[in-house]
Amino acid sequence: MFHRSERLLLRPVFEEDWRELYEAINDEGIVRMLAGAPWPYREDDARAFAARGFDPMRPRLLVTLPGSCGSRLVGCIGIDGRDEGTEMGYWIARPFWGRGFATEAGRALIAIARMLGHRTIHAGHALDNPASGKVLRKLGFRATGEVRSQFSKGRGGETPVARYVNEIAMAAGMFDPSDMRKAA
Repeated sequence: MFHRSERLLLRPVFEEDWRELYEAINDEGIVRMLAGAPWPYREDDARAFAARGFDPMRPRLLVTLPGSCGSRLVGCIGIDGRDEGTEMGYWIARPFWGRGFATEAGRALIAIARMLGHRTIHAGHALDNPASGKVLRKLGFRATGEVRSQFSKGRGGETPVARYVNEIAMAAGMFDPSDMRKAA
């Protein structure tokens, strides 16, 4: 699955991406804001992440900046299954902070999720990462008012996380996969 936005190309993670992925995420300031990435982040962690299979209903996509000499890795974004449903997560490499790439990639991922038939996306951010909350609000997420303790591999322990939800209604006239189930 590939998706082109105004400035970005979102694409699947390939095994050969591991080194560029490692160089982009190997920053304690990034990893400590993530639930699933360990700190210190090692080359083997990047290799394992890049080797994971692709789930077309829950895509993990590299956020890249296309250019005449190939593309540069900006970050990673994806949706995953959690206890409460579909969960969005993302990170942006430090050289690309403050340029609107998280918001642009988030809009693209929401469009993909809507196309795949997801109706609700959940997300969260560590309380000490208010910039991520700002991005989520720009994307139409609303704060649920819930703050829960979540284990962060990057921090090596529990951290308080503010929870958000986005009801991504189907656009008028779009195919809704649940209509097929209703008709059966």
